[in-house]
This record gives sequence, C-alpha cells and structure tokens, in this order.
Amino acid sequence: MKESAENPLCLKSLNHISLVCRSVEASLDFYQNVLGFFPIRRPGSFDFHGAWLFNYGMGIHLLKSEEPDNLPKAGKNINPKDNHISFQCENMAIVERKLKEMKIDYVKSRVEEGGINVDQLFFHDPDGSMIEICNCDVLPVVPLAGDAMRIGSCTSSVNCNFHQQQIQHEPQINPQSCLSDSIHTKEDFLHCAS
Repeated sequence: MKESAENPLCLKSLNHISLVCRSVEASLDFYQNVLGFFPIRRPGSFDFHGAWLFNYGMGIHLLKSEEPDNLPKAGKNINPKDNHISFQCENMAIVERKLKEMKIDYVKSRVEEGGINVDQLFFHDPDGSMIEICNCDVLPVVPLAGDAMRIGSCTSSVNCNFHQQQIQHEPQINPQSCLSDSIHTKEDFLHCAS
C-alpha cells in the first residue's frame, strides 16, 4: 500500500487486540465459547503465559497478568460509554437469547438515527473488558463533508456500497467513484450460529 496523506503509516487493517487477564484459561473459555474465537499457535519463544485466538478477520492476544491482584475488579456496572470492542451480528434476538441461556449479564441499548435503529448489547468478559454486539451495519457510513474524497481514493478491503438513502442525504458522494472494496458489508463481520 502506498503512503498517502489519508494513510501516512500505510496501514492495511486491524490485526489484533491484546488483553491482560487474571486467568488465561477463563478468558480462553469466554472468547471461544461465547464469542466463537478459536485458538491459534503463538510464537514458542515467548517466555510468558498467554494465548492467541482468531476469528472474524482479527486476533485476540491474551496475556496473563504478572500482578492479577492489581487489575481493576470486574464490576457489575455495565456502562455502554466505557471502552469496548464491538462485533456485528446477523440476528440480535439470537444473541440476546444465547446471553440469557449462558446467564451473562448485559445491558440493552438502541440508537436511532434518521429512522434507522441500531440495537446494541453490552456485557463484560471475565476481566471486565466491555464487549458490544450490534447490528451497526444498518447505519450508513457517511463521511463528513471534508472527508468525502477519501472514500473515492480508499484502497482498504471495505466495500463502498452506499444505499440510495445515503446518497439522498449526502449528495456530494458519488457511489460510482468508490472502489468496489472500500466499505465493509455485513458479510465481513460476526456471523451468529443459529
């Protein structure tokens, strides 16, 4: 990828997030059995306890805390405005049913924008890191007026598929000038098992 004003570091995609945890085993169980990640090999030269997982085009690296007693306590207060990682899903009702079956506490939220409803479910992993599951793909990705040209020159693996509604609200965007791989479609994200 070429360096440009829009991408000075020549970034391609998100590779992984790294989470410090009290128990690698408890976190492995959560990320495998709740979110559907699978373990992958990590470098054997590491001299510390951890695990790598992968799915949905990204990795999660779990690191055993050297001082687990100093980690913030996982609280019962679920605050959707806290730092979190978000996954899109195909069916919010299935996700909510599964969370209830697994007895995972969650907070439900809805964002309304221009007649479009985005449903969100927030919950914690075993160490209190916030997870969001949403249907955010229904919300149009509309660049700010000054950034409209970025979409046309975008070379990421995202699909530029603007809906007629978006075009009506943002007439300065020409969908024909977008590369076919510039904004993610819902198929690129988390697929819930029925």
